[in-house]
Amino acid sequence: MIEEIADQLAILGHPQRITVFRMLMRRFPDTVPAGELASELDIKPSTMSNYLNALQRSGLVTQERSGTSLLYSVDMAKVQGMLDFLVVDCCRGRPDICMPFTQGNEDMTDRKFNVLFLCVGNSARSIFAETLLRQLGGDRFTVYSAGTQPASELNPFAVQVLQDKGHDTSVLRSKHMSEFATDGAPEMDFVFTVCNQAANEDCPAWEGQPISGHWGMEDPVKATGTDAEKSLAFQNAYGALKRRIEAFTSLPVESLDRIALQSAVDDIGRTSVGD
Repeated sequence: MIEEIADQLAILGHPQRITVFRMLMRRFPDTVPAGELASELDIKPSTMSNYLNALQRSGLVTQERSGTSLLYSVDMAKVQGMLDFLVVDCCRGRPDICMPFTQGNEDMTDRKFNVLFLCVGNSARSIFAETLLRQLGGDRFTVYSAGTQPASELNPFAVQVLQDKGHDTSVLRSKHMSEFATDGAPEMDFVFTVCNQAANEDCPAWEGQPISGHWGMEDPVKATGTDAEKSLAFQNAYGALKRRIEAFTSLPVESLDRIALQSAVDDIGRTSVGD
């Protein structure tokens, strides 16, 4: 056991390998193509292959093939085993010493929860998610959205879809995520990324250690063709997010502990957007 953990820590001790591991953690539960990892991290494909092979040998990362592509994801059971060894064995079950950020109430309490949806432009997907949860969640949630590189205005196709569905768009605006990282900003209980690029970006950890989820999906803004074809892409994105948010609002958030709730959020992220 000690030898396995020592090998895992040694492999993660390399600055580039742990950078790859961090990105896979941010994209969990996604499987990510090796080429995307290499492109996003500006690492040569051959070098990336060596890093991924080492992470596979450690057991912390798994590989699967889809056509001609090799896809990688974190083996969360192995990661949890490594962390359990450090906290339970090395720290003798004293998380207050080894993991001070876990102090506080581990269960979600009966109150209104703050939720933030992030994407890059904050002009379509995160706006859809904000609007949908505000409607479907009733008075259980206070909902926000933001972008890592927000657009100057909302996408007109997104606005049209929302208006066609009967949503009030007057309260919506595109804004930077920094608005929610300043003193006096509301402390988030949940932070969701709804695009891969936002999850890939090296953002600082949020205050209060909110439960996080990655619900990545295709960007309808990149759709091409006629206006009707573009509009269909936005409608599909709206529908996919609606299914995921319906699943989220059906969770007994108030009665689940953090571990169970995080697992449920990850399961929602695993569902196909076409389901």
